[in-house]
Amino acid sequence: MARDIGIIGIGTMGAALALNIAENGFGVAAFDRDSAAVQGLADGAGKLAGLITGCADLAEFVAALARPRNIILLVPAGAIVDAVIADLRPHLDADDLIIDMGNANFRNTITRAEALPEAGLRFLGVGVSGGAAGARRGPSIMAGGDPLAWDRVAPIFTAIAAQYDGTACATYMGPGGAGHFVKTVHNGIEYADMQMIAEAYGLMRDGLGMAAAEIGAVFDRWNGGKLASYLIEISGKVAAAIDPDTGTPMLDVILDRAGQKGTGRWTAIEALKLGAPATTIEAAVAARGLSSRLPERARGEALFGRAAGSDFGALGTDDLLADLESALLAGKIACYAQGFGLLAAASEEFEWALPLADVARVWRAGCIIRSDMLDDMAAALAAAPGQNLMFAPDFAAHLKAHHTGLRRVVAAAALSGNPAPALSSALSYFDTMRTERGTANMIQGQRDFFGAHSFGRLDRAGNHHGPWAQD
Repeated sequence: MARDIGIIGIGTMGAALALNIAENGFGVAAFDRDSAAVQGLADGAGKLAGLITGCADLAEFVAALARPRNIILLVPAGAIVDAVIADLRPHLDADDLIIDMGNANFRNTITRAEALPEAGLRFLGVGVSGGAAGARRGPSIMAGGDPLAWDRVAPIFTAIAAQYDGTACATYMGPGGAGHFVKTVHNGIEYADMQMIAEAYGLMRDGLGMAAAEIGAVFDRWNGGKLASYLIEISGKVAAAIDPDTGTPMLDVILDRAGQKGTGRWTAIEALKLGAPATTIEAAVAARGLSSRLPERARGEALFGRAAGSDFGALGTDDLLADLESALLAGKIACYAQGFGLLAAASEEFEWALPLADVARVWRAGCIIRSDMLDDMAAALAAAPGQNLMFAPDFAAHLKAHHTGLRRVVAAAALSGNPAPALSSALSYFDTMRTERGTANMIQGQRDFFGAHSFGRLDRAGNHHGPWAQD
């Protein structure tokens, strides 16, 4: 029997996705250059084995698919994607569809979306979030590219996606690289959210002297309130976990060096290119870079001493934990406001007409940044799509109630020497966005002084120069 869809790349994600698709009643053809991976999928499929066809080569793989063919690529981003497409093309016919579901750079996706239709092929660039567990049980799916191609495979993707109140977390975002760009911004927000949580953990550990188990209990409590989210939930579990080898808290034996695959960095780069401030995300990306500089940090501690031993509690309020909860809430709102602002800027630049409310809806379940707050964000973006999320009535009320806690935490962290770059950046963004007259007039004066770049005036229209003259 011809299969509904094929997957090339049967790694952890590919295997999980294949099982998810089969479990929802669709036939899957599977191919990987590592034949053991295909055999492993077949061996572990159990009762789903009848819906999965393992293939030994590309010719067999393509022949196993119903026409017009639908082919998912789950291979490493970059040149490997192009190499697989090149290998596939001699086997394909007009109207066959290639779906890149890897963590692709959206600019590469734009190039592929322009080139493949010239060869008579259809193309989708689809962002997927949720990790291996999400791929198996229901991910968040962000599609971009050919809208007719999306209509063709939407029944499969909506069936396998996470569900929120009966709505599939799978949506078409727009042409070209729109889907992969939305996934990139998702990952940038993920970086920032994780960094702010890590900073709160550090302030509890180093500032308040709390043990990992105590910190885990705090995260568990916060997960029952306004901060309810996947990342807060797993942070509680990570903090509570015990290393089976040493019997000590797992966190206490994990090396303080964070990895990254590049998507957060891409978010920061695109924000700078588009002139769309994403300062909290940028701070989180920089913090991951700094985390890798272990020898330098060790030298710095030996040279300057570790200020984090200061009494953080004495520098804050009577209820520092309540302030930390407020800080994470206010920081999260500021971060998401920046993320959706970046999406709006890219939508205008690339003429995508991104459905921002739908983006928030797709993120409500299945993905890594899923949280209770996203449902309210979707409603706010639907009511006023072009408005900064911080200005929506519900979120403005949250910020009015909680920015003081963020301010106290950042101040106490600075005074005690506990680093909090993402929380500090979120506070600076909030303060800048509530200041009508800032200090860029000085920058414009400087630019005009050394480069005659001119400036605008408050009292008259046009471009003007100052009374200064170069010697």
